[in-house]
Amino acid sequence: MINGEMFIGARAVKGSVGEVRGVNPETGETLEPAYGGATREQLDEACRLAAEAFDPYRSAPREARAAFLEAIAQNILDLGDELVERTVAESGLPRGRIEGERGRTVGQLRLFAQVVRDGRYLGARIDPALPERKPLPRPDVRTRMIPLGPVAVFGASNFPLAFSVAGGDTASALAAGCPVVAKAHPAHPGTSELVGRAIRDAVASSGLPEGVFSLVFDSGYEIGQALVADPRIKAVGFTGSRRGGLALVKIAQERPEPIPVYAEMSSINPVILFAGALEERGPQIATAFVNSLMMGAGQFCTSPGLILAIAGEGLDRFTRAAGEALQDASAGTMLTPGIHQAYCAGVEALARHERVETVARGKAGHNFQGQAGLFSTGAEAFLADAHLREEIFGSSSLIVRCADEPELANVVESLEGQLTAALHMAESDHEDARRLLPVLERKVGRILVNGFGTGVEVNHAMVHGGPFPSTSDGRSTSVGTMAIDRFLRPVAYQDLPEALLPDELKDSNPAHVDRLVDGRPVLG
Repeated sequence: MINGEMFIGARAVKGSVGEVRGVNPETGETLEPAYGGATREQLDEACRLAAEAFDPYRSAPREARAAFLEAIAQNILDLGDELVERTVAESGLPRGRIEGERGRTVGQLRLFAQVVRDGRYLGARIDPALPERKPLPRPDVRTRMIPLGPVAVFGASNFPLAFSVAGGDTASALAAGCPVVAKAHPAHPGTSELVGRAIRDAVASSGLPEGVFSLVFDSGYEIGQALVADPRIKAVGFTGSRRGGLALVKIAQERPEPIPVYAEMSSINPVILFAGALEERGPQIATAFVNSLMMGAGQFCTSPGLILAIAGEGLDRFTRAAGEALQDASAGTMLTPGIHQAYCAGVEALARHERVETVARGKAGHNFQGQAGLFSTGAEAFLADAHLREEIFGSSSLIVRCADEPELANVVESLEGQLTAALHMAESDHEDARRLLPVLERKVGRILVNGFGTGVEVNHAMVHGGPFPSTSDGRSTSVGTMAIDRFLRPVAYQDLPEALLPDELKDSNPAHVDRLVDGRPVLG
């Protein structure tokens, strides 16, 4: 049920600051109801409840936390068509995409429930005392990971379910034992309310403290900024623009107690086409590239915004095939009027650039639909103009023609940090690829072969992160089970009596977790 409410712990309340309304980007229709932004008093209460809930929640049995995550997943499924239809209306994304995203959201909640039950995330280590060691005895030292504290999560515009109120940041923070205060993205308030209620109800049915979850709205920037500045918040999860992410990082760093901000911000995701692959299947790669570029109107963090290759007949064939495919591509609906406006401005700037050629434009659209664009330039121009290395969020990509392998290497070296790099290669290209791998390892979080970065599998090995500015902290991932590590820190216990030790560090291991004992793995 959509009532225009947010949730301060268990209480459903209406905000009174300004107004937030969803807009259907397909039709331009303004959606009901209106949502008021939270007051500072409501935000203070949400943070107070989260701080009060922290110790009881982190001390809850692992099984209780796992069951809670599964209850959220089931509650989201039980929303049925109401959730799907509202999300479609607020995002302009097709029903099939939203149903798939709902499945991903539910799947990652259930995956983190498995992680919690397994207990390996606790990182239990025991170095028993060696009282007879010479010249000095060794004390008994035992270590485990504990949660940081309440976490602020900012919903993303491009994934209204999987990177939003119950998305990966929320799932991994709750799995770690951290209460969450979520700030809804203004583009999909109704979706956020529905999912927020699903989480609120799961908190209640699981018998957990009400402060484990709150959801607030912000009609501007004040509440989001105040949330990050609140001393009870101990970490932040964010997916969005570089400007927005860096603003939050600045606030977090200037606090009396600085806190980590895990912000996913900007990436153009280079695709490197090697000569052998172009010779073998250049046109087929071009078709797959255009399909990836057009996916979701290009509004993926991992959309292929840059093509790098050595100039020659192979690249020419690829360019022609990609241009022909793009000309037949229908314009895609963009998520918000603001995103559409920024995309159009970026594409037009490329089209007007004196050293950039327009290869092809897709079909024109209407309302907030973005016309796709494919452009081309030389390596010298690309290296000389930093603006050509900036992300254009949407179905736009730039081909960079390199004279030879050293120039290609220079272009790769010039890139900022990226989420992904895709290598299209044949067996004959392996040595060329091998020479670039050390540079790519420094530049990106995920290197993939003969594919495109769009489509991020949620599993144990996935990394969705990378060096700055793709993320604010390249040591972490926002997708996959390693995401839980962002919200944990180690605590060592030296010579603590057995009766006072956490269960996972007791000699009898009543928690039944895998541990590292005196440097050797011991199964739970």
